[in-house]
Amino acid sequence: MLFLIEYARSAGKIVSFKKYEDRETAQSDRLALELRLRKQLGEVHEVVLLEAASEEALRRTHARYFEDLYDLVRAS
Repeated sequence: MLFLIEYARSAGKIVSFKKYEDRETAQSDRLALELRLRKQLGEVHEVVLLEAASEEALRRTHARYFEDLYDLVRAS
């Protein structure tokens, strides 16, 4: 399963989160999102396409996208 995440670095939170079965659609959506965000001014967003066996596995391996800033600071 593929997951497309748009993450607002300054806010420390996910802006959008989408699941995909099809790699071609996921890659196309990632490119479209990056191009749209590049045209916007203001806050910097991170766009990543990650593959994991499940959303639970993704949350374990990439916890920084799912925890708030307080949790991240407390864990370090």
